Amino acid sequence: MSVEHHDLHHEFPELNDKIHEMKTNNNHFRRLFDEYHELTTQVENMENEVTPVSSMTEEEAKKRRLHLKDELYAMLIK
Repeated sequence: MSVEHHDLHHEFPELNDKIHEMKTNNNHFRRLFDEYHELTTQVENMENEVTPVSSMTEEEAKKRRLHLKDELYAMLIK
């Protein structure tokens, strides 16, 4: 099964420069970015069945990732 990548650079390629700038200059953004990246890796492992978990656990992780992505996007377009 092929899993789609959800890292921020794939999600918002038009904002690559802004992502880099924010990671460099904004500690809060950097912390959220790192959390998002780690959670994305975890979700991809769940989807690939590398890390077996219940469907509920996987869905909760995806919801948390979506919340983080929304928060990061809002910071990027501000």
